[in-house]
Order: sequence, then structure tokens, then C-alpha cells
Amino acid sequence: MIHGVALDMDGLLFDTERIYFQVGDVVLQRRGKRFCNALQTRMMGRVGVHAIAEMIAFHQLGDEPVALLEESNEVYGELLLELLRPMPGLAEFVDRLIASRIKFGLATSSQRKFVDMILPTTDWHTELEFILTGDDVTHGKPHPEMYLKAADELGIEPTNMLVLEDSGNGAAAAIAAGAVTVAIPNEHTRDQAFEGAYLIADSLTDERLWSLLPPSARDGP
Repeated sequence: MIHGVALDMDGLLFDTERIYFQVGDVVLQRRGKRFCNALQTRMMGRVGVHAIAEMIAFHQLGDEPVALLEESNEVYGELLLELLRPMPGLAEFVDRLIASRIKFGLATSSQRKFVDMILPTTDWHTELEFILTGDDVTHGKPHPEMYLKAADELGIEPTNMLVLEDSGNGAAAAIAAGAVTVAIPNEHTRDQAFEGAYLIADSLTDERLWSLLPPSARDGP
């Protein structure tokens, strides 16, 4: 029985993975390197300097993680609102969540300052029960900390929580927490592993996903 929903953000609600890819490529081209899908897979779901540490290790860079993170953040902040767009079916899915009267919140590895830029562009952010960001955890995905905290925020057991994720790292975190995990891969993550996921959905409008939610209050008794 599902009593609450935790939503990832990047690549699940908003098509930000292509922005991250562009940011990574800008930063790496300054160093004579290029960003790639293999590196993006390693970085997904990891928090702040831990994600940047993957970039440094992948290309054997001599940069300090904190300094490289600051540089990446500056580029991302410049591009974010200009390039931001919702994932297909987002408006319909959020409308369905609200109509079902189920509690739902955000559990993203993004830094809060960027979440605070993105959410005000929506007309539903005030409906969120909680907002957890990478700033709120010690261990990034695939560690289960984020989703154990999400269950606490919802006041439910993880086994009664539905989690939506687009990446292998994110799905692994939700599965490790004991949540009912639905993966919705995008063009950047479709080749990643989702072992243990309850469902691999086609999109946010997949009828199999919607069937896991309580009936819409608009449908009557």
C-alpha cells in the first residue's frame, strides 16, 4: 500500500541532465578534455564534491574538488533557467498526484540553491510535503540516506513509499531504503542497470505507474 511519494528531480521531473552534460563539457574543454556518457553515469546521484571527484578521477585532473565544483556551479547557474524544460508528462503526472491526495515531496541530489531556482518556475511547488536536497545528506545516492530521510519526512515506513527515479544510482538508493521503486529512464540513463526496481516505466504518463497511486478524488467514491 502506497502512502507517500518521493520524487527525484534531475532527469525525472526536469530535463536537466543535458544541461549538466553541457556544463561538464564546457569545464572539461577548458582542460583539453571532453565530457561523455560514461562519466555522467558515474556522477549521477552523487552529491557536490563527490560528483566532481568522479570527474577528477575519470580524467586524472589536477584540480581541487571544491574549486572545480565552484567553477561548474557558475557555468550551471548561467545556463539553468535559459535551458530548463520539464520532462514529458510532468504537468499531467503532478495533477494526478494532487488529485489522489497522496503526500509527495522532492528528494534530489542537486544543491538547494539550484532547487530554489527551479521550483518557483512551477505552479505546484507549494504542494510539496518536503524538499530534500544534496545539502541535507552526508551520503549521496546510491546510499539510501536520502530516501530513508524522505520516508521520515512523510511519516511512513519506506516500504509504503513510492520512489520515482531516472538513474541507476538513484534507483539503487531507493531500493536499498526498501521503497517501492519505479525507474523512468531517459536518453542519458536508458542503458543503466535497474535491478530490483518494481517497474521500469516508459514515462510519467505510463498507466502502470498511475495504477500504483490511490484513486483520484475527482473520480468519486
